[in-house]
Amino acid sequence: MDIKASASSPPFPARRSLLRTGSLTRLLEPVALPFSWGIVVLVFGILRPTQFLTWSNFSTIFSSQAVLVVLSLGLLISLRTGDYDLSIASVMTMSSMMIAVLNGQHGMSIGLAVLLALAMGVAVGFLNGAFAILANIDPFIVTLGMSTLLQGIILWISNSAPVAGISDDLVNWVINDTFLGISYEFYYGIALCIVIWYVFEYTSIGRKLLFVGQSRDVAHLSGINIKRVRWGALVATGFSSAAAGVLYAGTSGAADPTAGLGLLLPAWAAAFLGATTITPGRFNPWGTVVAVYFLVTGITGLAIMGVQTFVQNLFYGAALIIAVTLSQLVRARFRRTAAASS
Repeated sequence: MDIKASASSPPFPARRSLLRTGSLTRLLEPVALPFSWGIVVLVFGILRPTQFLTWSNFSTIFSSQAVLVVLSLGLLISLRTGDYDLSIASVMTMSSMMIAVLNGQHGMSIGLAVLLALAMGVAVGFLNGAFAILANIDPFIVTLGMSTLLQGIILWISNSAPVAGISDDLVNWVINDTFLGISYEFYYGIALCIVIWYVFEYTSIGRKLLFVGQSRDVAHLSGINIKRVRWGALVATGFSSAAAGVLYAGTSGAADPTAGLGLLLPAWAAAFLGATTITPGRFNPWGTVVAVYFLVTGITGLAIMGVQTFVQNLFYGAALIIAVTLSQLVRARFRRTAAASS
């Protein structure tokens, strides 16, 4: 018997206790955020039952945040490959502004205006990929520059003012028409979540995205075309961001040249916070959806309590810092577990 090994190892009951603790942690970690969401609902329900615990309040929460859900889900695709896209909010704003200008001001059919807005998102994603992949520039820098460029174009075509007059057809299909009291836009967000979840979990494309994001060296040795995967992810993010702009245009019936600025931070917070739940250690769509509504429920509750609006920025900023920290800790722990098991 190895006396040194025996002395350095905890007694068998202690090791068994540690194993039980670790198993319990792994069991509870995926549901920690949904459980926290329930606690938030319970607290505000106790404090303001007649205002918070109403179907109209929850239907508003679910309906009004579809734009943020779609924007956050689009961001996930590039994050899955390890690339940070800072242009998502500007692409969303550009998309809604194109629809408002083309349809509201120039009378173009709403269907064609929407298609052109989506094509713009694809083109921006393609350009982001071209500079990041072909010129080997950090996507963080490329997309930051693209965001600034798009914001300038938005201010130019809108004369720095909101543009209204978007067709009621789009407004009806996004916000006015409802199912079970919740606007259609909520279901569009859930549908996109299901599609991304299926791609991530059950297709070769999803596995390639994950491999590239976890280790590009390993992905290269596995024969994966890393450049093509990263480029495609940026294009998909651009498309989804433009789709969020379509929902925004349909929600408000107008376009605001600064609309996206207030959604960039919440989208990032939701993406990183979502990586700590459902499938901890990975950017995943269901976790992101839960994170969006967890954050929004907190903001709504604070607003009902009469807290001043500046607290929203404090809430989202703190949430992003905490989410990134937790996400990194969870991912590091899973890497250590995987290394130990191998």
